[in-house]
This record gives sequence, C-alpha cells and structure tokens, in this order.
Amino acid sequence: MTHKTILITGCSSGIGLDAARRLKALGWTVFAACRAAADCTAREAEGFVSPQLDYADPASLAACAADVLAQTERRLDAVFHNGAYALPGPLEDIPAEGMRAQFEANFLGWHDLNRHLIPAMREAGRGRILFNSSVLGLVGMKYRGAYVATKFALEGYADVLRMEMTGTGIDVILIEPGPIETAFRKNAIKQFERWVDWKASARRAQYETSLLDQLHKGGSSKVQWPASDVTKVVVKALTANRPRARYGVTSPTHAMAVARRVLPTRALDWVLSKG
Repeated sequence: MTHKTILITGCSSGIGLDAARRLKALGWTVFAACRAAADCTAREAEGFVSPQLDYADPASLAACAADVLAQTERRLDAVFHNGAYALPGPLEDIPAEGMRAQFEANFLGWHDLNRHLIPAMREAGRGRILFNSSVLGLVGMKYRGAYVATKFALEGYADVLRMEMTGTGIDVILIEPGPIETAFRKNAIKQFERWVDWKASARRAQYETSLLDQLHKGGSSKVQWPASDVTKVVVKALTANRPRARYGVTSPTHAMAVARRVLPTRALDWVLSKG
C-alpha cells in the first residue's frame, strides 16, 4: 500500500480524521483537507499535507484540486468525499437559502471537485472515488429532510457516475454509515440556529414541547459506533481488487437496507417514525 495517494475531505475531526490517520499509518500519502485554516494547521502539525477546501467555495475547490494534482504529478489514486453537515428541522421550516447551502456543501461541491479530478484519473487509467453517504441515503426520517435530500441525490449521482466510468479504470463507491460518534450533532445545532426561525413556525408548540429537546439530546437511540468502523470499510474499498458499489457500516444501515426492500411504504414510514 506504499506510495498510494488519496485526498480526503472533512479532516478536521470524526470520520475524515480517523481515515486520514489510519491510511497514513498504512503508508498512503494523505492530503487531509479541511475547511478551516486552523484545522489545516493542526493536520500539518501531524505530518499531513492539508490543503484548505470548502465545498461551497468554487475557488477553494479549484485551488485544492490543482495543488493536489501538481503534488502527485496528476497521479492521484483516490478521493474520499467526506465533508458534510446537516441542517435539521421540519421541511416546511427550512428556508430555500438554507436548502441551497446544504446542497452546495453536501452535493454540488462534491460534483465540482470530481470534475477537477476525473480528467487526471482518466489520463492515468485508474482511480477510486469514494462517497461518504449515509443510512439516510437509503431511507428518510422526519426532521432531517434537507440532509436526506442531499444523500438521496448523492446515491443516484454515484450510481450514474459508476456506470459512466465503466471502462476507464475509475471505480465509484458509496460508503453508507449509520450513527457514528462524531461532532455531527453539535454542527447541526449551529446550522439550525442559523437558518430555522422556529418561533415563527406553525409548529412552535411542538418545538417547545419536544423538537428542541430532540435536537439537543438526540432521538430514542443513543447507540453510536466509532469512526474507526467507517475507516475499516474505507480501507477495504480502497484495497479490494474489485470493490463493491456499496458498503454499509453499522447494523442500522444493514437493517434499513433490508427494510427498504421488503416493507410496503406505509409500513416503512411507521417503522421510521419510531426512530
């Protein structure tokens, strides 16, 4: 596995950071991209090359891609799209501007970065594009609609890109985690406070009695899996001779994949409403 190169986004913490550290230990040259300059500095102190990358900033994407391709002499082996966030709340309370921002960061920026990297992978005749999706790319859940929409879009996008890359040597792979122990909820609360005017909502009483508490404390399930569980699957996807199109991570993802296939829609709605 020595001399392999990978660009990983969202390496300030959580899944991206864990994957970056593990792959570096295995001999990969890891470009551990972060959105904030302070986080890039922290990664560089660990010995990573850490370009700044903000999925919502096209200039940042172009600069990061150009820098990484220059340092690898256009021989980048893989990219792991990981940086994302959630904007929680009932869909009727999500302003269009907030939804646009969610898609810029969780979907459109990923596409933009691909367009910078795929030509070099085509030239090399090989490459792997990994997308960190979610169990919420398989099923929807209440009050997570904006995030769900981006992940459903990503699932379809990856399926089409995988078919279109047939014969190029480029593999397209979806990683689908369930609940992972990260700073995800803390970041989601910040987005909620930025975008959702809950006091003006028709659901104000519901916010006061349950939704705000659910936002801050989580749902009924408190079980979370470590980020290292995702990393193990990422390593498999990067090293398999013939990688699978999808890798589920955690038992909730596997359970929901089965439920999506076998349950009628209304029955699935009922099951999901309990979570």
